Amino acid sequence: MTLLDRLLTYPEIGATAGQLPDGYNHLRVHRVIGHGESTFHRAADRLMSWQMHRAAGLTVVATTPRVEQGSRVRLRLGWHLLRISFGCRVVYVVEEERRRGFAYGTLQGHPEQGEERFFLEWREDDTIVFTITAFSRPGTWWSRALAPVSHRLQQRYTRRYLHAL
Repeated sequence: MTLLDRLLTYPEIGATAGQLPDGYNHLRVHRVIGHGESTFHRAADRLMSWQMHRAAGLTVVATTPRVEQGSRVRLRLGWHLLRISFGCRVVYVVEEERRRGFAYGTLQGHPEQGEERFFLEWREDDTIVFTITAFSRPGTWWSRALAPVSHRLQQRYTRRYLHAL
């Protein structure tokens, strides 16, 4: 089954835009990344061109060079025999004058089930805030068995994302 044929693994599609669903682990973190219009546009470009993921240490193979609704992406981490590869689909995109971002959901074969949102906001006080919101739970027998390791990996990559813009 190719990445294009895989289905989302959870029913609450788009829930990172509002109240996070019960039955999942929740994550909401943010960081001020700078100030001003040029910082906002530079960060938005890095976010929407998959550069944030690459800067966080992931290998990215996407169906589109820029994030679009419906884009599929295969993310890889690790090396050689310790490599993990998983697919996601972009479920919504936000492209407004002072807000940019997107959320993607897990596809069949991903070790987790859920959704993650990456969101930039250029606030009225001129600060640029980057927020990551997610809900997830183990999606395979081995990710359930290795839940503490999966949780630490998620925390590690969340920190990397926060500092990649």
